[in-house]
Amino acid sequence: MSDKNAKAQAMVLAAGLGKRMRPITDHMPKPLVPVAGKPMLDHVLDKLALAGFDQAVVNSHYLGQMIVDHVATRTLPRVLCSPEEDLLETGGGVKKALPMLDDQAVLVANADVFWTEGAEPLFDRLTEAFDPDHMDALLAIYPVEGAFGYDGAGDFFWQVDGRLKRRGDAVSAPYFFTGVQILSPRLFENTPDGAFSSNLVYDKALASGRCFGLVHDGDYFHIGTPEALADAEIVIADALAHESAARTAKAAKAGGG
Repeated sequence: MSDKNAKAQAMVLAAGLGKRMRPITDHMPKPLVPVAGKPMLDHVLDKLALAGFDQAVVNSHYLGQMIVDHVATRTLPRVLCSPEEDLLETGGGVKKALPMLDDQAVLVANADVFWTEGAEPLFDRLTEAFDPDHMDALLAIYPVEGAFGYDGAGDFFWQVDGRLKRRGDAVSAPYFFTGVQILSPRLFENTPDGAFSSNLVYDKALASGRCFGLVHDGDYFHIGTPEALADAEIVIADALAHESAARTAKAAKAGGG
């Protein structure tokens, strides 16, 4: 990816309605719901800062002024707001923000997802793995069997060359999409104005053989309801403690080497 000091190279999707998280989201947008002591949005933005991103676009719609106010004083990354009067869905939201985003590749993450890191931070792994000569989309995926709180049938098969294949008519697929990805802005050429799903651009990348997957090697938590949040808190606290210990050990080993 190119110089992070140019246009924003990252976008966090924070415009969703959060209906399944009611009643918590009756008066608070889901990205501001606290997990492990701070809003989910801040967990994602903090990870971007650690990965070296100095600017990020954040979109908003439902209770959007709360999002705008929350990020107003943030300096790392500095947040560029992209408010949506009408909800544009995931694809339309990114397309609206393209003038503020890098024209080569953009890291896009949902604001309401939570993960702990594996051997290397997920954002670092994605940026290092993205190859614009061969890829238009690189999606972070996770094993269906390993995620906390996920009960879906999976989204993709991960092929031996790293390319993704949709579940299609199969009963299940071994991997699901985490909501974290790198996309080429060229995928949004000739897409509709207004609202549309990111599935439209994934289908373009899949059809051209330029949609790849990267398996996240840390923990992943699917938090869709208040009950799931309550169940996840203790497990997340343990996972974060393990992550912190691993990071400390890695730093000590590097210092001693």
